[in-house]
Amino acid sequence: MQTQSRRERLKAETAREIKTIALKLMAEGGPDAISLRAIAREMGMTAGAIYGYYPTRDDLVTTLINDLYRALVDRVEAARDACPADDPAARILAWGEALREWSVENPQGFRLIYGDPVPGYRPPPGGPAAEAEHRACAGLTGLVAAAWLHASPLQSDGDHTWSDFDPRLVEEIRSEFPDLPPAAVALALRVWGRMHGLVSLEIYGRLGGQTREPAKLYRAELRDLIRSLGLAPPA
Repeated sequence: MQTQSRRERLKAETAREIKTIALKLMAEGGPDAISLRAIAREMGMTAGAIYGYYPTRDDLVTTLINDLYRALVDRVEAARDACPADDPAARILAWGEALREWSVENPQGFRLIYGDPVPGYRPPPGGPAAEAEHRACAGLTGLVAAAWLHASPLQSDGDHTWSDFDPRLVEEIRSEFPDLPPAAVALALRVWGRMHGLVSLEIYGRLGGQTREPAKLYRAELRDLIRSLGLAPPA
């Protein structure tokens, strides 16, 4: 049993190293640089040995995206849940700041999840990170739902209908938030766009020539976003 346990630990360590090197190759040469043979050379392994961990390059990319997305959602959920459940403004701020912090710490992970497509990659049915994506969508919608019920923001912006959105998204949202109107779903997507926009500009180096304080700029955007929801930003 001890020998088996050690073997499993070594296998897990090797799998982690493969993923680390894949992100390193991506940082150096873009998404197209992710190659099982290139990773095998970096690690001093044979190509046949690495196929025992990931049979294809697409299997590796799928695992990477799933692990990274899950780590991101774990971070933002933990930040949100550290704030009182009856303080939607603080929870939105915590979620948004955790999103940026994780992204700055893991720029290649952010690019792999949200930005740079891997040439020739064919994701599995349902997407490479369906469970994490669902958690992210439900979590952010839940924050907006709390703000909606707390402050009733933008109630006059009611020209949205359920047919405006993807049927799968509608099914999920109406199952989890049966009292939420279509306009609130549109609002949740707009909130996501505002959070994602500045983070994306920072990760891709588009803010470096304009500001030395991207964190301060982002926090100001979050506070303005919170005010737009009819809430008072945390002090």
